[in-house]
Amino acid sequence: MGEVLTNYDVLGAFWMTIKLAVLSTIGALAIGTVLAIFRLSPVGLLRGLGAFYVNIVRNTPLTLIVLFTMLGAHSNLRILVADPSSPTSIADTIFRWGVIALALYHAAFVCEALRSGVNTIPVGQAEAARSLGLSFGQNLRHVILPQAFRGAIVPLGNVVIALTKNTTVVAVIGVAEIAYLTATVMENDPGLIVWLFVVVALGFVILTVPLGLATTHYGRKLAVQR
Repeated sequence: MGEVLTNYDVLGAFWMTIKLAVLSTIGALAIGTVLAIFRLSPVGLLRGLGAFYVNIVRNTPLTLIVLFTMLGAHSNLRILVADPSSPTSIADTIFRWGVIALALYHAAFVCEALRSGVNTIPVGQAEAARSLGLSFGQNLRHVILPQAFRGAIVPLGNVVIALTKNTTVVAVIGVAEIAYLTATVMENDPGLIVWLFVVVALGFVILTVPLGLATTHYGRKLAVQR
């Protein structure tokens, strides 16, 4: 194991994994919240758009979405997410497209997690808010979403854990995270692969177990008492 840590930048690869997970989580929460609002909207077109996005993305393999962002959006549509004149242009491009792909995919699951939180809110609360003259936006901001997030802490935590593990998928476009390093070791130094698998497994346990414990704790602590 010491040879693995000495000869390869395992910590750097895990740091890349952490950056992918954090930035993708922020993006997924933002997009997923918008999708949840669409699905709760009184406007039929917005409800349909939200349902279409969730149903399509949830049933599309993440690998396909990752490849589409890099090969389709970047290579074919020429959508730039980094300065092409920058000396780190290639690394920045694949990293940012990896973040975008992970955020877009997991936003669908965030949306459904928030909808599960909305289902814990008694219908009478929304009706009472409307009777007081609150608009749909005010109702969401002051009544529905605050309680929905509290009721969805555990499923949202599960989405974040799944996202953290799914960061390995962006290795297919060359993001230098831990799965990419694993492939490199398999090719160049197969004698170390067993120890590298042990290191990778321990690393993901260290990343995900505290998340699971935290979401369970805060899910119980912040749950809305009915």
